[in-house]
Amino acid sequence: MKKIAILSDTHDYWDERYIPYLEICDEIWHAGDIGSVLLTQRLEAIRPLRAVYGNCDGYPLRYNFSSHLFFELEQVRVLMTHIGGYPGRYDSSALALIKHHKPDLFVCGHSHIAKVMFDRRHDMLCVNPGAAGKQGFHTIRTLMRLELNEGNIENLEVIELGKIV
Repeated sequence: MKKIAILSDTHDYWDERYIPYLEICDEIWHAGDIGSVLLTQRLEAIRPLRAVYGNCDGYPLRYNFSSHLFFELEQVRVLMTHIGGYPGRYDSSALALIKHHKPDLFVCGHSHIAKVMFDRRHDMLCVNPGAAGKQGFHTIRTLMRLELNEGNIENLEVIELGKIV
């Protein structure tokens, strides 16, 4: 069993309140618009990091990370990209990746809206952790945690980090 913290759209915003939610996890996943290498270093100091770059990320983040990741962990096939969409409204690039990789879990960011939906057509869970940073139109900062356990996705939780002030 692996416990995973998922965040997105930090836009170089660091909050010490991330730490207690992240340090009890086995891995941290960041679904893009990271903002800086310093932020990735802070995350990596807590737990191993898997990340993709977002549309607002420049060099060197685009050099250090790719536009998407596909991997298997605990018998769960995971696809992560920044601009993804959701069932019935996928970005065309994301849909091509979904059709090619056939993930069990699809993770994306970009919208700044926390969303969890099951896609029956592609037989996968779609997760967008919302935005953990302050930049954007969202009013509540969020991240998510879940567990991967022998092919199952379990105990998903949305964590509200508070209102943007």
